[in-house]
Amino acid sequence: MEKDTAVVNKPEEKKVVSRNFIEMEIDKDLAEGVYDHVQTRFPPEPNGYLHIGHAKSILLNYGLAQEYGGKFNMRFDDTNPTKEKIEFVESIKADVQWLGADFEDRLFFASDYFGQMYECAVLLIKKGKAFVCDLSADEIKEYRGDFTTPGKESPYRNRSIEENLRLFEEMKEGKYADGEKVLRAKIDMASPNINMRDPVIYRVAHMSHHNTGDQWCIYPMYDFAHPIEDAIEHITHSICTLEFEDHRPLYDWVVRECEFENPPRQIEFAKLYLTNVVTGKRYIKKLVEDGIVDGWDDPRLVSIAGLRRRGYTPESIRRFVDLVGVAKADSSVDYAMLEYCIREDLKLKRPRLMAVLNPVRLVIDNYPEGQTEVLEIPNNLENEELGSRQVVFGRELYIERDDFMENPPRKYFRLFPGNEVRLMGAYFVKCTGCEKDADGNVTVVHATYDPETKSGSGFTGRKVKGTIHWVCAGEATKVECRLYENIVDEEKGKLNADGTLNLNPNSLTVLKNCYVEPELARAKAYDSFQFMRNGYFCVDCKDSREGAPVFNRIVSLKSSFKL
Repeated sequence: MEKDTAVVNKPEEKKVVSRNFIEMEIDKDLAEGVYDHVQTRFPPEPNGYLHIGHAKSILLNYGLAQEYGGKFNMRFDDTNPTKEKIEFVESIKADVQWLGADFEDRLFFASDYFGQMYECAVLLIKKGKAFVCDLSADEIKEYRGDFTTPGKESPYRNRSIEENLRLFEEMKEGKYADGEKVLRAKIDMASPNINMRDPVIYRVAHMSHHNTGDQWCIYPMYDFAHPIEDAIEHITHSICTLEFEDHRPLYDWVVRECEFENPPRQIEFAKLYLTNVVTGKRYIKKLVEDGIVDGWDDPRLVSIAGLRRRGYTPESIRRFVDLVGVAKADSSVDYAMLEYCIREDLKLKRPRLMAVLNPVRLVIDNYPEGQTEVLEIPNNLENEELGSRQVVFGRELYIERDDFMENPPRKYFRLFPGNEVRLMGAYFVKCTGCEKDADGNVTVVHATYDPETKSGSGFTGRKVKGTIHWVCAGEATKVECRLYENIVDEEKGKLNADGTLNLNPNSLTVLKNCYVEPELARAKAYDSFQFMRNGYFCVDCKDSREGAPVFNRIVSLKSSFKL
């Protein structure tokens, strides 16, 4: 009996796509017709440089807009002129653009809306929902109560609408000193949520603003300004971090009482915390002011500018943020994950060149004096598309100092008297001895080479266990290399008992007598390479000069991180 060979067409299996909780909330809002589009924003306060945690927020908000065919706004929450600077505005714009979050022509400032915010405050007064209060900041705090004690109403809470309108207008006209009067929302002093206990929404501050100059002497508080900004820009989903969860009722109250149609919705997610790094602006500010780091973009910091200067790529940070994911609960991520992402990004993209960071001279005594030859060496053995380069070889070379030992331990397979190794891409050499200075330091290592053992010649006569890299002494370029460790002492913890940072004295090692292949002298700012056995390095954008690059080590080659 013949077998039935008919093919049964099975329905195609649908690929299961995991959705994070924010995407599920957006899906629900769109399905129920709450919104017919998605619009997100990144709203930093320009009071410092952005750090790796901000990268998560930038890429999350931008990614959601892209995913749903929506729009992404860039907006500066510049409502506090006491801490804000144009320098920070420009640095933040550069960081966002570098990460690839394209806000197109949608660059906004909260200060652009000060007039509308003022009108919203007047509306609240007219509705009996806001009042001018004469209590001092300390008295307001005392009256507010705590988590176990309800607040007390301000003695100025029941001023008439007419009086409140007059006083608020006088605040705007500059008739009162800083702190003399504030405008407060009138909500509920007995609320279990302290944020709802008649919060301050405007204060007097006679300060010049980086964007509006001296036009205003009253400024809105963040919790009042932020929801209004979102509503004006037609933001649908205000994605923010968990510390704003308790502020959400106030956010909703503001957009409701200010009578915005189809108001935005706030959704909170967990912050990104990296182990043993410094992200707090006050800590970084002090490091900068004390000269411990050379600016907010110091490569030891995890500011986005610092990571960029060190040699991290936008692709590596995007991968890192993807691996971390979106969660509802705060947790810490090992710094090794970030290092893993940059290694993975660079390993197939960058050429692998030879650089000797701690040099000692190697003399090949039986190689003809004055003779050199050109060797062809692959740029990346894992990516043939990067091609190869020509490297000059000669009688005198530089090798790493730790690639030679007079009295080596067991399983040391590099140079020592009587041992043979391969010089990478070149020949076998056998160590015959060394020279030392008066203090016993090795100054020259001597060896002989076997001309039959040239790389690529097909030589199979014998094998060696060690391969070391080198640069030709007569051709090499002398450069400075900087090696970085965590700026805080990982073993002792980030903070001392008095709250100060527990700094690592070895966070920066400067090596001024490094020798590299001559083509590296032409490297430009941000160019990056793998230095064989030493790690990935990037040309420093600040301190390099034409023909004299300074190299920052991005990351070593060894990783303790397991995906």
